[in-house]
Amino acid sequence: MHITKIRINQNRFPTKDAYPFNLSILQKTRTVDLTTPVTVFIGENGTGKSTLLKAICSRCHIHMWEGVYRRRFDENEYEDKLQHTIDIQWVNGMVPGSFFSPELFRNFSQLVDEWAVSSPGILEYYGGKSLLSLSHGQSTMAYFRSMYNRKGLFFLDEPEAALSPTTQLDLLELLNEKSSNGDTQFIISTHSPILMSCHEAELYSFDNRSIARIDFKETSHYKVYKQFFNMGVSAPDA
Repeated sequence: MHITKIRINQNRFPTKDAYPFNLSILQKTRTVDLTTPVTVFIGENGTGKSTLLKAICSRCHIHMWEGVYRRRFDENEYEDKLQHTIDIQWVNGMVPGSFFSPELFRNFSQLVDEWAVSSPGILEYYGGKSLLSLSHGQSTMAYFRSMYNRKGLFFLDEPEAALSPTTQLDLLELLNEKSSNGDTQFIISTHSPILMSCHEAELYSFDNRSIARIDFKETSHYKVYKQFFNMGVSAPDA
């Protein structure tokens, strides 16, 4: 464990009328305790789980690769200010880490390929092949296997978007393996019941008035999938 508590200081909110500070769940939550090597944020779209994940990552001074900046029609001056209202309780001081998002991974892969033109050895870190020569899921797992083979604090924002169910099981196996060694800690935002089932994970729901712990089988994700499979849906005719 590298961090054990996240504090959200509402008295530092620059406003309560603009996103993300207008989210009720951020106005009502004071602390989030991290007691296991894997913490999973779950909830419906728009509940703030990815927003908080990114703010925590920034507050931990872990770099997030960004794509090309483009101007927007409706700019929000408060969008990236949540990190300044957060305090982190470290165990033994800051550690390195990384942030993963499927939407930004393509840009990262292109940068690695450019670096490899002058320093081919860098590809050995990612399994010896260009990440752009692999499928999206294969390149993502190559990244995970290399990046998580070291001490650190790792953030993943809906990684299942790039992964088939089988590859999600590969990531689950990796999470179970790496989280048991005491050197790695993961904070994940996900809609995937497969990743939620990580045996080292503590789940936090964003679907209530404040962020609260929830049991895996009590999540709406588990219940929806269970209900679907209990319906006995047959495969469509060829």
